[in-house]
Amino acid sequence: MAGVDDPIVVGRVGRPHGVRGEVTIEVRTDLPQRRFTVGAVLGRAGGGAALTVTDARWHSGRLLLCFEGIGDRVAAETLRNVLLTIDASDAGSPADDDADGGADGDPADLWWDRDLVGLAAVTTTDAPLGRVTDIIHSPAGDLLAIARPGGGEHLVPFVREIVPTVDPVAGRIVVDPPPGLLELD
Repeated sequence: MAGVDDPIVVGRVGRPHGVRGEVTIEVRTDLPQRRFTVGAVLGRAGGGAALTVTDARWHSGRLLLCFEGIGDRVAAETLRNVLLTIDASDAGSPADDDADGGADGDPADLWWDRDLVGLAAVTTTDAPLGRVTDIIHSPAGDLLAIARPGGGEHLVPFVREIVPTVDPVAGRIVVDPPPGLLELD
């Protein structure tokens, strides 16, 4: 599991958009309006110079950013697949209020991804499901990727009705799957 002081990944740079240095961003935070504001300074996982956001806008459901010193498509291409990070000390709480009114009660709003990766997943009857390997964020909702002990993975919607208990101190989450959910994998 990641350490409490490790940088937090908030996005991944995708392909360039246009010819003026804009890039698409795969958002990996529930608070993009807080993380990707003009003037925000983002680190790079694995090292490299920090990137300062000079413009941010949404286009067809995709976040587009411009960074200081990245003025054309060729320069933007050099950023492809860079993981954008913030310092843990700058993160605040995942449930802090934001511009649209704060957390909506889903468990994904209450934990950082790094708090969940590595936790054991069990059913409400304590049957082991595996370990959480990733949290997949999408416009349709968040999913927990849980590696099954025998290979493969379960993809479980990360909503309170299906994941009623998240207990990082105990090192586990409890999954209450509706009938058929785990058989879909």
